[in-house]
Amino acid sequence: MTKNFGDDEQRDHDPPAHQLRMDAEKEIKRNPHPDFAKVEASRPDWRTHAGWNYTKTKDPGWKYGQGASDGGESLEKKHIEIDPYEEGRPAAFNYKLLISGIIPRPIGFISTRSKDGTSTNLAPMSYTQVINHDPPIFVVGFAGGFANAKDNLRNLVDTKECVINMISEHFVEAANSASINAPYGVSEWSLSGLHPAPCTTVKASRVKESVFSIEGNLIETKEFESRATPGKKTGVMAIIEGTRFWVREDAINEEKNIIDPAVLRPMSRLGGITYGRTTEGIEIPRPDFEQATKSEEVKELIKPKVEGQ
Repeated sequence: MTKNFGDDEQRDHDPPAHQLRMDAEKEIKRNPHPDFAKVEASRPDWRTHAGWNYTKTKDPGWKYGQGASDGGESLEKKHIEIDPYEEGRPAAFNYKLLISGIIPRPIGFISTRSKDGTSTNLAPMSYTQVINHDPPIFVVGFAGGFANAKDNLRNLVDTKECVINMISEHFVEAANSASINAPYGVSEWSLSGLHPAPCTTVKASRVKESVFSIEGNLIETKEFESRATPGKKTGVMAIIEGTRFWVREDAINEEKNIIDPAVLRPMSRLGGITYGRTTEGIEIPRPDFEQATKSEEVKELIKPKVEGQ
């Protein structure tokens, strides 16, 4: 495997890559506001009492075969085809497009520890998802290749351990602060003011403020190469197996199998610098074919698949 370098080593070994790593935010231009403090001051205050609640679906009377519940409006809209590799299209455009279109995304607040135990890392990662439950398997995506690995990826690869903490409303500002491009060795725990708590199966710490945390072991990694610039490594996917769950006692039910969203109050990532709150939900029972086809109206809709379906 390619050796992982720290900031100083990377600068000496490959100055262009180091510069790209440090200037990534300038290139992406994620923040659209020249004076963010002024923009935020003009917005309504945080709705502290916006409690979790359920609402009806958009169309509680929806029937099979009805299609979208917008009166056909979406069928009148045209779509634009985009080739991610079209000539002159910067890779950053695909990044901005994807993070604004694949939303909301769960945020894995990843904590790691170096192999010698002298350094730790805490960073929010919005390329995070659970993909299996037996065993519990998660994927986390890291920007950049192994040769330009950030501290969290380097620690994960070296120790094969991490903790995935879910971010809630009550510490979103602190979690966001951990995304700062601090030099190697600077503690994100100190900068954020968050508190480490001991784990059982891994040496990395979990975030005490987090309602739900998962201890995990690295199974394998997959490095990706740029299509536009052959040879350039652009990302790494880590596959992680969960080895222990930690849930705040007021958030878990008696059977220890359901977490209350009213307590979890999860935050998600949208595009740019935008986060999302989850304060409302709807319930829709999963349909049963045998039960549904007892209706003569539904039976008439049962037809073989045709081209394009």
